[in-house]
Amino acid sequence: MTEVLTQPRPIRLKGRSFLALALTPELPFEDWLARLDDLAARSAGFFLRRPIVLDVGGLPIDRVQLRELVHQLGTRNVRIMGIEGAQPSMLGSDLPPAMADGRPASDFEAPTADEDDDAGAAEYTAPSDPTQTANAKATPSLVITQPVRSGQSLFFPEGDVTIVGSVASGAEVVAGGSIHVYGTLRGRAMAGTTGNASARIFCSKLEAELIAIDGFYKTAEDLEPGLRGKAIQIWLEGDALKAVPLG
Repeated sequence: MTEVLTQPRPIRLKGRSFLALALTPELPFEDWLARLDDLAARSAGFFLRRPIVLDVGGLPIDRVQLRELVHQLGTRNVRIMGIEGAQPSMLGSDLPPAMADGRPASDFEAPTADEDDDAGAAEYTAPSDPTQTANAKATPSLVITQPVRSGQSLFFPEGDVTIVGSVASGAEVVAGGSIHVYGTLRGRAMAGTTGNASARIFCSKLEAELIAIDGFYKTAEDLEPGLRGKAIQIWLEGDALKAVPLG
């Protein structure tokens, strides 16, 4: 009997980049988790389906404390995809894998029924494939000529985002540079997410659930009542977000 040997079909591997949110906990963890609970309570769904990296670099903790922190986050439905800054001896099969060399990153109210708030789960991510690096440098801005609807996420870490329309409740815009909304901003807007503290947020009508620049944020409850419903510009001054009406 002749044995026929066949060449096995190779496994195809692809490189792909994703934008993740980096959490940088502080000691004592109990106080930090309380602040995290406050953020989650005031911006429902903020961590839902969002990839999270836990950055513990520089923290004087041991493996037991790290495991407990990951457990506490898990009970809050914050799923950790990787851990950055931990000593190799602290990690094991019971913890998420080590992550390294990540790009600097910043550090929901139910949808309302109106013409801009059609339900959906679409996500727009600006090209971050390594083959498009040159194009990203040549085009540091993105213009969207339609509303960002409820459930949609728009990511553009390379630069500014301009939206000729509104951002619905339950939607979010994440930009490495500034964010310009020529309409009502009802969802979440996070500018300067790659460490750009000079980024700003502009909108024709402020009704935001959450705004953030370079990791510093305010939720709807933190915003001054006199600013809501007005054309606004927002910027970062030191560790505080400042906002004034436009015009």
